[in-house]
Amino acid sequence: MVQRPFWIARIEAAWKRRSVVWLFGVRRSGKTTLCRSLDRVEYFDCERPRIRRTMDEDPEGFLEGLRGKRIVLDEIHRLRRPSELLKIAADHHPDIRIVATGSSTLQASARFRDTLTGRKADLWLTPMAGPDLETFGNPSLTHRLRRGGLPSFFLSREVPDSDYAEWIDAFWARDLQEMFGLKRPDAYRRFVELLFAQSGGIFEATRFAAPCEISRPTVSSYLRALEATRAAHVIRPYSSRRSTEIVSAPKVYGFDTGFVCYFRGWDELRTEDLGHLWEHYVLNEFHARTAGWEVRYWRDKAGHEVDFVLVRRGAPPIAVECQWSADGADVSPFSAFRSRYPKGENWVVARDVDRPYRRVLRNIGVDFLNPDQAVGRLGR
Repeated sequence: MVQRPFWIARIEAAWKRRSVVWLFGVRRSGKTTLCRSLDRVEYFDCERPRIRRTMDEDPEGFLEGLRGKRIVLDEIHRLRRPSELLKIAADHHPDIRIVATGSSTLQASARFRDTLTGRKADLWLTPMAGPDLETFGNPSLTHRLRRGGLPSFFLSREVPDSDYAEWIDAFWARDLQEMFGLKRPDAYRRFVELLFAQSGGIFEATRFAAPCEISRPTVSSYLRALEATRAAHVIRPYSSRRSTEIVSAPKVYGFDTGFVCYFRGWDELRTEDLGHLWEHYVLNEFHARTAGWEVRYWRDKAGHEVDFVLVRRGAPPIAVECQWSADGADVSPFSAFRSRYPKGENWVVARDVDRPYRRVLRNIGVDFLNPDQAVGRLGR
């Protein structure tokens, strides 16, 4: 069993804040394997009827026999009242350390969130982040970008094209239909295909309605469901509502580079493909390894655009451009952005930066960093 020390450390740190840790992420992101690799844990698979029956019928009795232990409650959404069990544990058995996993739709449930507010620590298991690459043998970044960050897909000997299609179907059948009441699976599949093929672009609902043969409100409901379950990332514009800026249209990214390649039909990656996928990878690094920062983007109506703007209350915005190579980086987006928002740092995040360095280009100070260095600065 592969140990993932970065995520194990995150769980251990979360346990210091709360006795209940909710580990969530899309299906096949590795939640079960990660939980089984934890030290000194007792594992319960809630898909097994006997175990599920014990927890449903007598949650107090179940917890009473586990005092002082560290336990995993895997697939907890299979219980009749999963939030009730976790609430009892948090309120009356704080000496039990629990990590619970379940469908990403449970995380999106208002009742689940409201019942456990202040009682659990949330941990989002994203597709594989930088620290995972060392764990999995330091493969090339191009391998990570082409295969994506779901461990089983990443480790497959061949590109698992059939698995991508199967994942989309299972996600619809097991995660979306019941919770969100979505209908018309063929329209959903077409929507996902178009969304991932256009991943990283500005989202306009009207561009999806006709090809999918659905209404604009249905397009919006599909997107909300994908965002709530972390299958798509909706990046909203950074703006002070100036008349020259984009203020409402979001950019939308598919959750994983492997799926982007699948839906775009990319087998062999070209340099321009790598640059596009690198932007997705950097976004995943920010999601996996930072806290307290909101990711946005900026674009004006003249077409100047900054890939990401990192925002935190009380701090000036950090402008980020993602470049596969630091050589020849275009800094003109920084000039346009800083003419409106003069305070804050400007970063080019590139994969070929060994040591961070700074250049003054067009009277703008720009720091060149790799993702590890960028994440390190956000943690200061």
